[in-house]
Amino acid sequence: MHAPISEIERAGTRSKGHLLRILGVGFGVAVIVGNTIGSGILLTPGEVAAHLRNPWFIFAAWSAGGVFAFFCTQSVAELGTMLPQAGGWFVYARRAFGEYGGFLVGCCDWIVQSAAIAYLAAAFGEFAADLTPALQGRTKALAVACLIALMLLNWLGLRTGSRVQEITSLTKALALIAFVVVCFLVSPRAVPSTTVASQSLTQLPPLGLLIAIILALQPIIVSYDGWYGAIYFTEEDEDPARNLPRSSIIGVLACGAIFLLVNAALLHVLPIDKLATSQMPAAEAAALIFGGHGRTVILVLSLVTAVSTINASLMITPRILFAMARDGLMSESITSINSGGTPSRALLLCTAASIGLVLSGSFETLVAMAAILFVAVYMSGFISLYILRSSQPDLPRPFKMLGYPWTNLAICLGTGAFLVASIIADLKHALFTLAVIAFTYPLYLLMTRLRRFREANGAGIQLAPDTKD
Repeated sequence: MHAPISEIERAGTRSKGHLLRILGVGFGVAVIVGNTIGSGILLTPGEVAAHLRNPWFIFAAWSAGGVFAFFCTQSVAELGTMLPQAGGWFVYARRAFGEYGGFLVGCCDWIVQSAAIAYLAAAFGEFAADLTPALQGRTKALAVACLIALMLLNWLGLRTGSRVQEITSLTKALALIAFVVVCFLVSPRAVPSTTVASQSLTQLPPLGLLIAIILALQPIIVSYDGWYGAIYFTEEDEDPARNLPRSSIIGVLACGAIFLLVNAALLHVLPIDKLATSQMPAAEAAALIFGGHGRTVILVLSLVTAVSTINASLMITPRILFAMARDGLMSESITSINSGGTPSRALLLCTAASIGLVLSGSFETLVAMAAILFVAVYMSGFISLYILRSSQPDLPRPFKMLGYPWTNLAICLGTGAFLVASIIADLKHALFTLAVIAFTYPLYLLMTRLRRFREANGAGIQLAPDTKD
């Protein structure tokens, strides 16, 4: 088994500053809410209703997604308190699978986060242009402006970036709750029912019922993605052993409650058959409640949710590169931290990459790849928990997963099933993803070769051409 890796194995980060231990439970909850609740919750209830056609089944499915996310957070809370280092999934994979395993997971995680930032920034540009007709045709400029503004706020330091996250996440949560309250308080105008030619779930054969449930759960699991947001910041937490489990559990419960409330509000306003055929159910509900202002309400909600999620991802992504660079798997210059505690060069690199994707307008393939990789990334963490429990039982574990090993097995099986379904649903991009994964190995060899060269140069010795890894 691989030798243990110290917390700052390649310590002495070449920087003017250092990571600051100033974060607490409030930020952990904020980054989870910000990273999890996106504008998708305004769209996916219609897709879920189309498969289930029954309010009780809909609530059961969203509740099941919440339970799944809850036990996922239990798993990573144990990993995060056991290895409280910046970098998230990369840290756990490197400890469990070795250096290349960590490099592979880190690269995949970075791709997922970068694709999310570019996609959300482009969506922000479209929302802003729709809200203000004078900005039509400038969606890319608006997206880039949003990224630069958030980058500059995070450049000021961790205190500023974390405060922005707390404010935007709170605003998003309150805005969604206000939308729910208005949906219940204001009597909407009657909406005509549409006839939907489909069987009730109870009338379906067993296989058809299973397929309907699986298809409904897929967008729900995607909606809950983001429950792991706090793990990237454990090295900057004042007390990760205490705060990470609390923020993770509170965060996922808050997200689950908001998802259920939004679904309840939409079902209150729209008949089930109308909800099941709607591609933008929140917009239709807002039109009934607010009349001509309904579209504006949803666009403002979408803008708020997008900004909060972009900021969360823009805080997370540099810490992946920083952790990899600190362990010698990226350029040493990426370890630079400014006086405010921000991995400054990593932030610049990540922002530049996202801006490049937005301007190119060709990140659809990356988004499709991310839909497969995001599941594979956190499955690596669940498997890491098994490996580390077995191989390194003496590691401190301030928090232990409830119901281990059976609950961890359940989420492994659920994640594996979701991964297989994603691959089957998009085989073309799955094969392309496999090719990208294969490319990480020669890249890893190059990075380790460069690291040995730097180390040999620093020691004043000649690096032999046949040196083995």
